[in-house]
Amino acid sequence: MDRGEEKLPKGVLQHLDPSERVLFKIRKKMSLEKPKWIIVTDKRIIYLDEKVFGRYDLKAIPYQKLEQVTVKLGIMSSDFIIKSEENTTLNLSWMNKEEARKAINAIKDALNAIAIEPVSIEIKKGMTSETWILKKPKEFITRTMPAYLTAPEMAEREDPMEQLKKLKELYDMGIISQEEYEEKRKKLLEMI
Repeated sequence: MDRGEEKLPKGVLQHLDPSERVLFKIRKKMSLEKPKWIIVTDKRIIYLDEKVFGRYDLKAIPYQKLEQVTVKLGIMSSDFIIKSEENTTLNLSWMNKEEARKAINAIKDALNAIAIEPVSIEIKKGMTSETWILKKPKEFITRTMPAYLTAPEMAEREDPMEQLKKLKELYDMGIISQEEYEEKRKKLLEMI
């Protein structure tokens, strides 16, 4: 399976999980500094700030801890603002505009692939700029199935078999505990 590793720095390669797939990577390089990277995987967003002599700063935000991603696309470049639930904010400026557009779409697709509800998207298009704001669904913020839905409402909303698959994915990613998984699994099985 291609993990998109061929041009990633060592700092990222050392921290990828064996089953983790790289969906997209974007690199910023200014003439006086080492490059900064955003790597979008199927599990998280990784930020890497390379330093000299093999040093680096790495921050990873799993999708279940992601709160919002904002990309401001200007005429020449783009700015990323990535916020986590834990009050971590990553700011990256002067990213390539077209690469930034591809990165935000990769993040949206990765979130939608694991979300029960679709990702909220807000786009503000001006004459010379465009701002995209992605907000993850509420069920990720609580990291459980939406508590406000009763079992019959959940059954009407989505097929229980599909919910079981998504529940298993949440458990496999470590978002919910084994006890939560078993409890919700039993309720879903009763609806089949």
